[in-house]
Amino acid sequence: MRFIETGHAPTPGGHYSQAVVHNGLVYVSGQLPMAPGQAAHHVGTIEEQTEQVFRNVQAILEAAGSGLHRALQVTIYVSDGELWGGVNAAYTRIMGGHRPARAVVPVNDLHYGYQIEVQVIAATDE
Repeated sequence: MRFIETGHAPTPGGHYSQAVVHNGLVYVSGQLPMAPGQAAHHVGTIEEQTEQVFRNVQAILEAAGSGLHRALQVTIYVSDGELWGGVNAAYTRIMGGHRPARAVVPVNDLHYGYQIEVQVIAATDE
């Protein structure tokens, strides 16, 4: 088991790792659309949030020897079902032709007023 920590994604705010690699899989903890290294929390549009959260996930996956193109399962937590159109449009641009298994979970408000959180399981070369 290997624990992932990269400065190219937000530092965990609690007792958890950005990701854990085990038996050829990387498990990425739920990520918010926070810009790494910035104390201010810019919320922005849901499209901007979706793009930032996937930049964070991509950075963690790369640190683990993987990438979004190797994602097996994506879980998206969104604070309002009305935002789904914007999330899905940005997600489609980001993922291109790659279509991992996906779940969308409606939730109440997320930390710092963000409207999306993403968790990913992906294959690695280990």
